[in-house]
Amino acid sequence: MSQITKKALAASLKSLLEKTTLDKITVKDIADDCEVNRQTFYYHFQDVYDLLRWILDTDAERVLGDKKTYDTWQQGFLQVLGYVRDNKSFATNAYRSLGREHLESYLYKMTHELLYSVVEESSAGLNVTDEHKTFIADFYKYAFVGLVLDWIRTDMREEPAVIIAKLSRLLEGEFRSNLEKFVEPAN
Repeated sequence: MSQITKKALAASLKSLLEKTTLDKITVKDIADDCEVNRQTFYYHFQDVYDLLRWILDTDAERVLGDKKTYDTWQQGFLQVLGYVRDNKSFATNAYRSLGREHLESYLYKMTHELLYSVVEESSAGLNVTDEHKTFIADFYKYAFVGLVLDWIRTDMREEPAVIIAKLSRLLEGEFRSNLEKFVEPAN
């Protein structure tokens, strides 16, 4: 029953975000829309932002799935953009409100998971520290998330497939090349 209630509260928040920004939505608004009392909401979540985090974390697992390899990172990132576009009002209103920090955190988390797996795979046979792998994944993470946030800010005009094609062209062979720059000498 708990997951059903959480999903219903999430659906209500998404529905309300079709009409207004996150900072204008109250727990009462969500409870009323979901036809539950406020105590039911507070049984599951601390506040509206906690619900937003739960939605993003839950959706992140579903969206990325197993698309975290060198051969599938483009598809994984395309799925992230597709999720954002499919939830355009939700993403745009979160972006334009106090909830932006949670949206950014979600994008950083998803993108880092995807990219760290790619960097790890690309480092096969190279003596590169985890610290350097994390640095490379973070470097690309900030570039990717910056692109996504700009894409949201400009009303998602460019097609996700076009963005991915440009990224793929730009990054072809770059993961391995950058890892080679951090190879540690053998002991």
